[in-house]
Amino acid sequence: MKKEITTLKMLAQNLNLSISTVSRALNDHPDISDDTKIKVKNLAKSMNYIPNIFAKGFRKHKSNIIGIIVPNITHYFTATIVRGILEEASKQGYRVIISESNNDVIKQNEMLNTMIQFGVDGILASLTKMTKDIDNILPIIDTLPFILFDKVSDKIPCTQITINDEEAAFNVVEHLINIGKKRIAIIKEREFSYNSEKRYAGYLKALKEHQIEIDEKIILSVDDISLQHGKRMANILLSIKNRPDAIFAITDSAAVGVIQTLNKFNIKIPEDIAVVGFSNSKYSTIIEPKLTTVDQPGNTIGKTATKYLIKEIENDNTNDIATSKTVEVKTQLIIRESTFKIS
Repeated sequence: MKKEITTLKMLAQNLNLSISTVSRALNDHPDISDDTKIKVKNLAKSMNYIPNIFAKGFRKHKSNIIGIIVPNITHYFTATIVRGILEEASKQGYRVIISESNNDVIKQNEMLNTMIQFGVDGILASLTKMTKDIDNILPIIDTLPFILFDKVSDKIPCTQITINDEEAAFNVVEHLINIGKKRIAIIKEREFSYNSEKRYAGYLKALKEHQIEIDEKIILSVDDISLQHGKRMANILLSIKNRPDAIFAITDSAAVGVIQTLNKFNIKIPEDIAVVGFSNSKYSTIIEPKLTTVDQPGNTIGKTATKYLIKEIENDNTNDIATSKTVEVKTQLIIRESTFKIS
């Protein structure tokens, strides 16, 4: 049997007061006497009254709720970003609704509409990698504050919080060149992935700057940069007559798959083939040898995105809602045994 929810009307009837008086008493309105406030609050507590934040938000045109949409909540890096969002939102007095698109564009669009129906004050979104049609998103940025983080798009004119993907990848390849590697393979995602394309651009830039020939045979693309695909791509690279002497996988998961395959065939890491990943996930220190990788400060990204969103929410000038700027959060290359042999 469904329990009856205590309403303002029920509290008012019990105390023989008007609904508006009860509401103002609960909100410590100065026009209400202390005696009435105490009576109302005591009854509300005894009847387990919980304010309806959506109704309250409708009256005030502000809910103090932020909507978050991510492709995969269980992904290690995404989880660190969400933690940063939750911490900063709580600090600034905002609640958070989190939804997962599972990299499904239709589901992403449905969730964006649901967030608006819930009356959120603003939305933080990390796009699906297949987001090409932005027609559903453009009207939103004219309606309420909307900020992209991590998986972003240069087609959408809004504030975007990213890492320095291109520079980070450049630093990875330059590190490999500095330890004497000359045939550096890359395992990346196929088209449409903003992050992958930026990292690929950094890879190409470093090779060109150091006058190293670009070989299409050791540039591999997959739909999903997972551990299993890392294993599969490593097998392909090992089958090439002129093998690479280093492999840069644009995720730690794929890099771990590469290391497992190299270990299986007793290939010395990093002497024969060095390996670098991207993310600094917990798996990077579990695998042997430990993985050289790019540390992405997810917590900082989450806090930064939240600060910018709340700033836009609390900006009274509605003409400034749709702003367009990119904020890059710096990364750090963590050098471990997969590229540097400790004597």
